[in-house]
Amino acid sequence: MMFWYGHDVSGWGWFAMSAGMILFWVLIITVAVLLFRTLNSPQEHTRTPSAPSAEDILRERLARGEIDEDEYRRRLDALHAGPATKS
Repeated sequence: MMFWYGHDVSGWGWFAMSAGMILFWVLIITVAVLLFRTLNSPQEHTRTPSAPSAEDILRERLARGEIDEDEYRRRLDALHAGPATKS
């Protein structure tokens, strides 16, 4: 009969086995939690908020009463005309 008589696992062996098993389950649970958080989190960090355009700013200033309609139309026409060229 071939039994491993006399080759018991020592105290340090049991400690190493227990610590290894605990670390294994901690690793598995950590990966599962991180994966769950990643899949369920809103993807706001991937979208970059765009700056308002010049026309948007003009519209907002008109709505707040900072400029009147004539000033709005004049500035809007200047925006659509493009940059002024110097001769």
